[in-house]
Amino acid sequence: MTTKQGAEQRINEQAGSRRRFLSGAAAVGGAATLAALSGCGVGGNSDQKQAASGGGAGDSNLPTIKLKFQGAFSPKDPIFEIATEVFTFVEQLSDGRMTVEMLPAGAVVGAFDQADAVHKGILDGSQAVPAFWYGKNSALSLFGTGPAWGHDANTMLGWMEYGGGKELYEEIYRDLLQLDVVPLAYGPMPTQPLGWFKKEIKSAEQFKGVKYRTVGLSIDVFKNMGASVVALPGGEIVPALERGVIDAAEYNNPASDMALGFPDVTKICMVKSNHQPAEFLEVLINRKVWEGFPEQYRSIWRVAVKAANSQMYWRTMEVYSKAYEELRDKHGVKFIETPTDVLELQLDAWDQIIEEKGAENPFFMKVIESQRAYMKRVMGYRTKFILEPQQAFNHYFA
Repeated sequence: MTTKQGAEQRINEQAGSRRRFLSGAAAVGGAATLAALSGCGVGGNSDQKQAASGGGAGDSNLPTIKLKFQGAFSPKDPIFEIATEVFTFVEQLSDGRMTVEMLPAGAVVGAFDQADAVHKGILDGSQAVPAFWYGKNSALSLFGTGPAWGHDANTMLGWMEYGGGKELYEEIYRDLLQLDVVPLAYGPMPTQPLGWFKKEIKSAEQFKGVKYRTVGLSIDVFKNMGASVVALPGGEIVPALERGVIDAAEYNNPASDMALGFPDVTKICMVKSNHQPAEFLEVLINRKVWEGFPEQYRSIWRVAVKAANSQMYWRTMEVYSKAYEELRDKHGVKFIETPTDVLELQLDAWDQIIEEKGAENPFFMKVIESQRAYMKRVMGYRTKFILEPQQAFNHYFA
């Protein structure tokens, strides 16, 4: 991963280039966005302020705003298109007055530098996952790539909404990291595969010495399992695997993995894992930009992420399942279930992480205790009442 010092250096070097990259009258971002809002509650006259604070999105007095975001994904990655659904909802709910252009990874800054770029106003916003900023505070990776409590991504987002997670999520950005951003979480991602391997892993013992790519707290999970771990942005993974720099890697899902080119390098994908049982996307918006929005526009963002949350789950199930069948039937990929002793070793690794990180980072343990209490109650209900689908699936399709 990039160091904080390296990120600061790159961001400062790239700050001057942003104006050139985003030049033109149509690019209304950062300070330009605030200028566009000067007549709607930010230094405007009383009639303009009233127009900004009243009425609906159809109010013709509301400003037209174009925001510049950078995503942490390549345009070739299906997640890039799926993730933009939230921006479609923003545009529709504002009657086209608020639009977002999402630039691909690396367009303005490196993918791991996006949070700092939003904080500095180089970008109006970022779309990525919290684990990308894991190096700033280990607790941040608990929001999406935390311990395997037996939950899925929708349950994790339920904790965010009803179990105190949202308040902790906002606290870490505001008070611990002191980043001038507004974070919005949404977009459930299902359990990620163990990864793509040059050789099948048949036992926990075989993990020792494996050169493996992942991000966030999963780095610690696999280190505790004996692997040699590196963090690489998406576009660098397959070339590293092809050259033998790494032996294995996980990214996200069958569709994205196929788009990155994994099946061109290896035909072994191991599925089911406790390293990232659930993850979600996040939008970061520069706080000054956010505070310059009329209240209706802030409400639109809050509603849009909820709408995109459901849409993303429905769409990913459609896209991922088709990609799985294509990889299996047309590309000859073998999907091998992770051995039980590897899954057990992962849980032991999580126990070690909780103990070590909790001892050195009080906020880490604060988040863990909140998650543990919520998951014990909710997953206790779920495992008691909800029938697992394996029996019925086997009856009809196996």
